[in-house]
Amino acid sequence: MTSKTVSIRLSPETLERLEAMAEVTGRPRAWLMAHAIERYVAAEAWQVEAIQKAVKRLESGEAKFADHEEVEVWLETWGTVREAGPPVCE
Repeated sequence: MTSKTVSIRLSPETLERLEAMAEVTGRPRAWLMAHAIERYVAAEAWQVEAIQKAVKRLESGEAKFADHEEVEVWLETWGTVREAGPPVCE
């Protein structure tokens, strides 16, 4: 896999911590930064995909919604003896 060089700005504290990690792990700073970014992107990609999917459903007209106030009322009853059922999505 080919890679490209990018530059980022780090606070002095973060850079100091990164340099300490590089020394302890025996890994180059660049490797640690690339690894951290790759892990972050992999962990967060699902959220971006879910949002894009929801927007497509909204634009196609197939998405259903519940009224915000009805949801609030429903949530306020959670854990009480008078717990209400969920609001109807339309």
